[in-house]
Amino acid sequence: MSRKKQQKKLKLVYKPVGMALSWAGGALAGLAFQQAWKAIRHEDDAPDALDKDRGWGEILLAAAVQGAIFAVVRSAVDRTGAKAIERSTGVWPSADEGGRD
Repeated sequence: MSRKKQQKKLKLVYKPVGMALSWAGGALAGLAFQQAWKAIRHEDDAPDALDKDRGWGEILLAAAVQGAIFAVVRSAVDRTGAKAIERSTGVWPSADEGGRD
């Protein structure tokens, strides 16, 4: 089987694995954000954009911290999954070199 065909087949097989990893990564990122917010502001709940009693600074700080944590966790989970697939099959799971986006 050619390398391109292997990559196409592996990409289809990897999709459900990638989805499960993404779900787990999202849950992990949510927990990490909760802990980070407690450490930063000593509060259990981060402000929501529609929280009338919170200022712009708190809302934007929470959004920035949450976004950064989610991006780092998502990249770490994606990369770990791809490296595991490559180690076990010898083929990188993405047919193109550009990544997910």
